Amino acid sequence: MGRTARECSIANALAVVGERWSLLTLREILLGVRRFDQIVENTGASRDILAARLRTLVEAGVLEKRQYSEHPPRHEYVATEAGRALTPVLLGLMDWGDRYVTTGPPPTVWTHECGAELRPRCVCAHCGEQVDMGRTTVTRIGEVRARP
Repeated sequence: MGRTARECSIANALAVVGERWSLLTLREILLGVRRFDQIVENTGASRDILAARLRTLVEAGVLEKRQYSEHPPRHEYVATEAGRALTPVLLGLMDWGDRYVTTGPPPTVWTHECGAELRPRCVCAHCGEQVDMGRTTVTRIGEVRARP
């Protein structure tokens, strides 16, 4: 008998980027670190795990692999539109980690172009008001379906 699970975009997204090394790799690339050896050094991932995560992210369209040298052949990784669209997710995780997990001052601080320290928040794209789950209503929810 198959298991059941709710159809969910969160689960679908986690299937692509829901593993620690995937998110840390994306963090490095969005910080401008695009070469394999640098990503290994900055994330602490093993070379084989990083290679597997990079393949998955490229296949999913989150990253693009670009050759920057022919002799020897060498590649770098850049975020696609889909990869750059994960910036608010990473900033939200960072903010959550700063407030609820990290002891002491935040290890990384961003400054917004307005000059203030960046504190991300989730707002409604329509009205610009901050999202408060107590003031939202679910209008459609994924069905629970049998899984093979």
